[in-house]
Amino acid sequence: MSDTPPTMDNPDSDPGFIPIRTGPYPEFTWTAVLVGWAIGALIAVSIGYAALILGFAIEGSELAAILGWGILRGVLRRSSIVENNINQTIASAVNGASSGIMFSVPALFILSRREGLEAVADFNVPLMILACITGCVLGLAFVIPLRKQMIDFDRLAYPGGIAVATILKSPGAGVRKAVLLLGGALLSGVVHLLVLSLMGEDHDWKANSQFEWLPEMLNITIYLSVMTVGVGFLSGKGGFWFGAGGFLCYFLLSPLLSQFGSDGVAAMVDTPDDMRGVLYKPLGIGMLVGAAVGGIIAAFPLIASAMKAMHNASKSSDSDSKNDEMPIGLLYAAIGIGALVLVWIAFASVDGMTLGRAISMALLGTLWVWVAGVVVAECIGRTNWSPLSGMTLIAVTILIVIAKGGLNTVETITSSMLVGAAICLAISQASDMMLDLKSGYLVGGIPRRQQLAQFIGAWLGPIIVISLMILLNSQYEIGSDRLPAPQAQALASVTEGILDNNIPTYRYTAGAGLGLLLAISGLGGIGVLIALGFYMPFAIALTYTIGNVLRIASDKAFGSKFSHEVGIPIAAGLIVGEALVGVGHAFYKVFFVSPDETETALLGVHFLCGVFG
Repeated sequence: MSDTPPTMDNPDSDPGFIPIRTGPYPEFTWTAVLVGWAIGALIAVSIGYAALILGFAIEGSELAAILGWGILRGVLRRSSIVENNINQTIASAVNGASSGIMFSVPALFILSRREGLEAVADFNVPLMILACITGCVLGLAFVIPLRKQMIDFDRLAYPGGIAVATILKSPGAGVRKAVLLLGGALLSGVVHLLVLSLMGEDHDWKANSQFEWLPEMLNITIYLSVMTVGVGFLSGKGGFWFGAGGFLCYFLLSPLLSQFGSDGVAAMVDTPDDMRGVLYKPLGIGMLVGAAVGGIIAAFPLIASAMKAMHNASKSSDSDSKNDEMPIGLLYAAIGIGALVLVWIAFASVDGMTLGRAISMALLGTLWVWVAGVVVAECIGRTNWSPLSGMTLIAVTILIVIAKGGLNTVETITSSMLVGAAICLAISQASDMMLDLKSGYLVGGIPRRQQLAQFIGAWLGPIIVISLMILLNSQYEIGSDRLPAPQAQALASVTEGILDNNIPTYRYTAGAGLGLLLAISGLGGIGVLIALGFYMPFAIALTYTIGNVLRIASDKAFGSKFSHEVGIPIAAGLIVGEALVGVGHAFYKVFFVSPDETETALLGVHFLCGVFG
């Protein structure tokens, strides 16, 4: 043996010697960027697919942090917490498009199935992608200056950011969670392949056909989807209100209406699909609109707080703060350039657009991004609830009113949805940025680097999610029972009503009143969840509730730690596996099934090619 003591210069003198790191840990590296893009693409596809079915998206930061440790530590043998923080920031920025786009753009496909509106589906795909990317830039540029006030001074909770920071601080646990996630994905993928091979596109199992003693009005139908169970498990008891909306319809209202309703309604009760189409679905849409308005009313105190935060941020002269943040001049320039690009997008969206109208729409959009992005960031920080869909619904409604006076119906819809999609993406990115900055604050990340990472990730999401949306629409038709897209359905219904001056007032009004009361009750997003339960096919709500019940039982029997360490990673895997198989199945049908079997698939190829001009 050598008598030379081991040193940093002579580590080979002791085989068991582990060098001690000095200096800063790796943070903003090409490894973090590339892994973030890859994980972000995977999550955006998975959550985007789930959002079209369930009507809401889940936050992807935790998924990204778990998968990040699986790759960075488990495969690449890297152990820097702050490097994984950059990875998850980029990945969640990519995923931000899954909710921002799926809540808005699919309305164009839904509206195109109405006679006379077929042309709205022929929107300019590259221009839509550019609008979404522009919205991302605007949302981030507006919200970044508020970081110090909201996180350092106000110390808003951002529960999702705390959860991500906990994962980042547990590299070993993160690797174990990644293995569980991949196991869940494999199980989910295999189950979904079996469902596709045995049942085709119909995933509903009707209990009434097996148990004839069950009343038809109860509509007990299971949607055979472990992904939906996984989403329910992740939501836990807080998401139980989604299923509760469906139970209220078929276990309470249907029996009551069968006894006390008019003859026509009583006769329809035993046909649940008709009940949903005639009564529950319009009520659900009205509730979504009412909940959106109520969310804005409930957020008024947060608006005042946000305005104060912006005022304080503008007066800050802290030199450390300036070194921590992206240059404020650069952010102002991004806002100015983004607003000008939005003017051009509105002007180029349709042939009949005038420059004055385009400027009005773009300025309104930029102003609404400023207000709504800040409000949503504050809501997420205080309640972990985001009124994203409501903010988008209100914005598009106002845009339609502006465009309606000088454009035909198709041009009005197309231009309003283009600018509306930019607004929706801006709001989504603003809230995601603040959540990620909270996790960075807790693990010692440098805010400036995280802010740059968010910009680097945000551009990719719109390309992926819009391509995914076009592909899925070509196979399953967005708005069908296979892909209900309830948030986009609500937007499409409101759009039709405004343009036709023909809204089913009594049903929408009744639903809107109930949604408004629920929204201002102080219970966060309960109004939106119950509204979705009214609107959605009960089979999906029932399967989702199974996940809720499993989470509650797991917490009670094994403790919340077990649920977080084991249950949540597996549930996340259930989402990823089924989504990838579902998307892969659609891709296979588009490109490998004979044309005489899938005529509409050719439309998907046409649109996907349009992405690249």
